[in-house]
Amino acid sequence: MEFIEILGYFGALLVGVVLGLIGGGGSILTVPVMVYLFAINPVVATGYSLFVVGTTALFGAIRNMKKKMVDFKTALVFATPAFIAVFLTRRYLLPAIPENLFSIGNFEFTKDIAIMIFFAIVMLVASITMIKNKRPEPEAGAQIEYNYPLIIVQGIFLGFVTGAVGAGGGFLIIPALVLLAKLPMKKAVATSLLIIAVNSLIGFTGDIFTLEIDWKFLLTFTAISILGIFIGIKLGTFINGKKLKKGFGWFVLLMGIYIIYKEVSS
Repeated sequence: MEFIEILGYFGALLVGVVLGLIGGGGSILTVPVMVYLFAINPVVATGYSLFVVGTTALFGAIRNMKKKMVDFKTALVFATPAFIAVFLTRRYLLPAIPENLFSIGNFEFTKDIAIMIFFAIVMLVASITMIKNKRPEPEAGAQIEYNYPLIIVQGIFLGFVTGAVGAGGGFLIIPALVLLAKLPMKKAVATSLLIIAVNSLIGFTGDIFTLEIDWKFLLTFTAISILGIFIGIKLGTFINGKKLKKGFGWFVLLMGIYIIYKEVSS
């Protein structure tokens, strides 16, 4: 095994550790690790990421279900428009995008470059929410009431983003659950993992029809990430997650800027 592959599998462990420590954000590392350390095509990497993110989130969701922290009705209302959008994005939209979009002089703006730049933009938005670290709170004693038109629009947008870049989108889901469904923060975080698991795994089924999947690599990467979650949860008892989240936000910001620079200058 080459050093770059060892570094890649360490990245898989780090994905899980970050998820275990701060409850989100780690999945945004999956695509850069696969693209830049394992040299996997961006379209394939975003598909693989959906499987890794979905399986990892499912483990967290099962843990939360045992603690009776998941609001199943809210998860169903939010996940339905989102997973339809994820599946359609992976099954039909991405395969329909031409390989070469346009050229400027000698520079070819390809589908792969477009995906990585869009992914970098999502990273920048996610990093800002982590750096600010301001959690919305519902009004005291607020009853759960669904704003269906907004939920459908938000779900479709979330599904498109998740399908396009292979990230779970927890930084979009959690504020929506708090503000649109009036869930308490702890319940919103717990419920978001179930939504992420459903969205990602159903989205991944769209890739089964269009991609050749290296199951040995994918299952190895996922298993290492899941191991990382348990390490992260254990470390979380000693480390201040809020401060760590802000520091990780700055790291994600720099990585997003680096990806844009690398893709445009290559």
